[in-house]
Amino acid sequence: MKYLITSALPYINGIKHLGNLIGSLLPADIYCRYLKQRGHQVVYISGTDEHGTPAELAALEKGLPVAEFCERMYETQRSIYRNFHIDFSYFGRSSSPMNHSMTQEVFLDLWNNGFIEEQVIPSFYSRVDARYLPDRYIEGTCPSCGFEKARGDQCDSCGSLLDPSELIRPYSVLSGDRELELRQEKHLFLDLEKLQPELENWLRSKTTWSRLVRGIADSWLAEGLKKRCISRDLNWGVKIPLPGYEHKVFYVWFDAPLAYIAISKEWAASSNEDWQTWWKNPETELVQFMAKDNVPFHAVFWPGMMLGTRAGWQLPSQIKSFSWLNYSAIAANSSLIPGSQT
Repeated sequence: MKYLITSALPYINGIKHLGNLIGSLLPADIYCRYLKQRGHQVVYISGTDEHGTPAELAALEKGLPVAEFCERMYETQRSIYRNFHIDFSYFGRSSSPMNHSMTQEVFLDLWNNGFIEEQVIPSFYSRVDARYLPDRYIEGTCPSCGFEKARGDQCDSCGSLLDPSELIRPYSVLSGDRELELRQEKHLFLDLEKLQPELENWLRSKTTWSRLVRGIADSWLAEGLKKRCISRDLNWGVKIPLPGYEHKVFYVWFDAPLAYIAISKEWAASSNEDWQTWWKNPETELVQFMAKDNVPFHAVFWPGMMLGTRAGWQLPSQIKSFSWLNYSAIAANSSLIPGSQT
């Protein structure tokens, strides 16, 4: 059989902690070695996730152009995984030209099939920064739990997904400007509402998925999927191939999962293989490894995108997800640690 194995793309903004290795890379590597010993054809790919506001902010903190910062961190991360003997077939980058063209191709399929909608929405503008601020350039107080450093897209305290306009006392993370103006601006949305019936039918067939993965996916569907904004006011990222959007790029979670396909294409080009026998072959088993915070995007958001293209892409056969192992949980029960003393 053909097995296509992916590990969640480690983000580019710093050295990853051991949880990334244990919860995504190491289990996938062991699984690949096992499958190869059983005589199966196996391709194992991953790569750095390089777009989005955290990359820009990390580069700004280091005083480097974003492209140079990402190049350095890519080489650093790749060398770390090599030293841990993680045996990738190919370790690529979401910022590659291949992924830029892949992302634009998928977007245009969705656009032509009627799954992309234009909306005029309120966006924060900072006179101090002289720019519109994307969601992660804004922080404020969470309206749900009162956490004072909630981001414009999500509260890390209670997990609520947010819109920047919902934050209480919002401010710019670039300058600290609190005199933000809400202005009307045109953006693009992926119509997940329209895709929900297809997603539900597809997910019903995944009877062997773990309770953790199914529980997360089912909770998103139970709440009812909403249209999701996929454009951002950033310079670094994949450009949107539509008139009027020349100064915007795609939301990082729109292009990052597509890097699995783009990286596979790069592997195929370097190995004289046909990438379509892996990504457009219903006999291929696509198995994805990740921590639990990545599940909604791999079990709902990304499959919805691919279904909407009508292009016959292979969707995940299995999603292997892991909960976090917190130090506090171990410390509270020292009997878990051999030889430990209370």
